[in-house]
Amino acid sequence: MKYAVIRFPGSNCDWDMYYVLRDQLKVEPIFVDYRETNLPIDVVAVIVPGGFSYGDYLRSGAIARFAPIMEDIKKFAEAGNPVLGVCNGFQILTEAHLLPGGLRKNQHLEFICQQQDLFVQNNQTTFSNQFKPGEKVMMPVAHGDGNYYCDDVTLQQLRTHNQIVLTYSKNPNGSVADIAGIVNEQGNVMGMMPHPERASELVLGGTDGLRLFQSVVTRQLQK
Repeated sequence: MKYAVIRFPGSNCDWDMYYVLRDQLKVEPIFVDYRETNLPIDVVAVIVPGGFSYGDYLRSGAIARFAPIMEDIKKFAEAGNPVLGVCNGFQILTEAHLLPGGLRKNQHLEFICQQQDLFVQNNQTTFSNQFKPGEKVMMPVAHGDGNYYCDDVTLQQLRTHNQIVLTYSKNPNGSVADIAGIVNEQGNVMGMMPHPERASELVLGGTDGLRLFQSVVTRQLQK
């Protein structure tokens, strides 16, 4: 099973994702350049990693959404395949309208980098099936534009369709409803600000993030 890690100018968590997939999950990661127009036909999941695509020029993720590879990622997602966006990846997926809402500057207008306690609100998704409902987990955050925003109607839809997967135990950035991670209504596209790849080895402080990737692999093996 091949897992595509998308690389944009300014991506800096691509190798982190690669090593977790290869060394911890024992699956085959491949890098896919943003200039490509098609994903390899044998890819079973797509990961859009963190970083500062295009230097966050204009707005985080605003330029990356127009990259050639994004059209095929949209088709891949529309076909029901799993797509995960982490940090800048989350920003890109909202800008591409693969997820509702958007990411604004942190409420206190400062970059934050810290370990963060989270609550699992929905453990029935492709990305969370290895967690317990209501479980408290820890993953680090590192962002300046992680303040998730949506209007009241969208928030109600997220709640109605159980699309809120992760929330902050103590909101670090001002996100609406303490949201840290959501899925689309179909449940196959997830965006999250915390970094699971940085919580996938004990040497990094914990392995709660590894279970998110294990969830994806488990769901793929069940097909």
